[in-house]
Amino acid sequence: MLHLLHVAQCERSSQNVLCNNQVYLRLSRLIMSPIKANLQHIQRAISIASAMGSTQSKQQVSLIAVSKTKPSALVREAFAAGQRFFGENYVQEGIAKIVELNDLRVSDTGGIEWHFIGPLQSNKARLVAQHFDWAHGVDRLKIAEALDRNRVGLPPLNICIQVNVSAEQSKGGVMPDEVLDLASQVATLPGLKLRGLMTIIENTQDEATQRAQFGTMRKLQQRLIANGFEVDTLSMGMSQDFRIAIEEGATMVRIGSAIFGERDVAKPGSTI
Repeated sequence: MLHLLHVAQCERSSQNVLCNNQVYLRLSRLIMSPIKANLQHIQRAISIASAMGSTQSKQQVSLIAVSKTKPSALVREAFAAGQRFFGENYVQEGIAKIVELNDLRVSDTGGIEWHFIGPLQSNKARLVAQHFDWAHGVDRLKIAEALDRNRVGLPPLNICIQVNVSAEQSKGGVMPDEVLDLASQVATLPGLKLRGLMTIIENTQDEATQRAQFGTMRKLQQRLIANGFEVDTLSMGMSQDFRIAIEEGATMVRIGSAIFGERDVAKPGSTI
C-alpha cells in the first residue's frame, strides 16, 4: 500500500523522472534479479559438486562469470550480487569494460578481478598484460615472453597453461606431454606467476569422455606439483559440464550463459 501511495504521489509531482527512479529502486529491492538468482543457483550447484569431488581434499572452487558480449551494466549487477571474478574473450571489449568499471577495483567486500580467457595472440599480449589480472590461454613460450615484457610496474600476471586435452586440431593448447617443458620456461619469467592449467574439453554429452579428459588434467596438475611447481589452479568446466569438472578436480569454472543468458552477438573466434 505504501508503495502504491508513493507511485500516486510521484505521478502528481513535477519531478516525475526522479520519482519514477525512486519507485524503481524501491521495487527492485523487493524483486531478486535474474542474475542474482542465477548466481545463487550456480553457487549451490558448485558446493554440491565440490562435496562429491574425487580428490582426497575437497577443493575450493572459484566461479568466473563469462561476461563477453554483455554490457557493463550487467557486470555491475553481478558484482552487486557478490560476484567478483569476470572472464572476457575479446581484448578490446574486455578493456572497455575494465575502464568503465574501474571504480569496482576497490571495494570493502573485495574488488573486481579480470580474467582473459580467449585465444592469446602476440599482437594483443601487451594489452592483456597491462589490463588483466589473469591470462588462461598461454600455450606458447612466445606468448608468455610477450606478456612478461609488457607486465611492467604491476604485480605478476597470473597464468594458466592451456592444454589441448582432447587433441582436436581446431583448438589451441599444448599437448599433455608438452606441459612440463612449457611450465619450466614460464616459471623463469619474473612478470608472470604460473598458477596452473586450463582446458576446453571435447564438446560431447558422453560423461565417460568428459570425466576422462578432466581426469587427465588433474593428473597433469599432480605431475607439476610432483616436479616442484607451486600450482593451485585447474581452470576447466563451463555451463554444460561444470559439475563433472568440479567432481574431477576443477578449482575454477567458467560460466556465462547460465548467469547472463545466451550471448547477444555472435563473434568469430569464440572459445568459451
